[in-house]
Amino acid sequence: MTLADELAYTTLSSLTLRIRQRELSPVEVINAFIERISARNPAVNAFVCEDFERAHDQAVKAEQALTNGDEVGPLHGIPVAIKDLFSSKPGTAMTMGGVRALKDNITQHRCIFTERIEQAGAIIVGKTNSPVMGFRGTCDNYLFGPSRNPFCLSKNSGGSSGGAAAAVADGMLPL
Repeated sequence: MTLADELAYTTLSSLTLRIRQRELSPVEVINAFIERISARNPAVNAFVCEDFERAHDQAVKAEQALTNGDEVGPLHGIPVAIKDLFSSKPGTAMTMGGVRALKDNITQHRCIFTERIEQAGAIIVGKTNSPVMGFRGTCDNYLFGPSRNPFCLSKNSGGSSGGAAAAVADGMLPL
């Protein structure tokens, strides 16, 4: 069993405890979830944008903070994703759930949610799929297609946070 398999359905509280007790490093955690996302996302389509290089860099910084004995937030080293309806960082695309007219929309800021979750120590690994403008009960859009239920790939994961739901249900994210 790989670390990615072991951590796939580990609870958030268990992960945070294991990181704080130095049983797992933030780099190990991020790498394991990146491995899981890379293996499972092609079938499930939960993620529409992956930011693995930045996530790894943030994990290295998170590990250094633990080594230094710095005070850390409650989500320190935990991988998360941001719904495509929100801006995750300047210079990245935000299509508002796959709106064709916004396919080249590049944000100039981070939304307050993104700022706060990062301040809590979470590490953003990418953006998740959602219906157009978040207005439907199924997760499907023109740019990225449907997110699928990981337990029955012929079914939609639902909306409006269908990509996030599929990612958590499939063990690609703990939160």
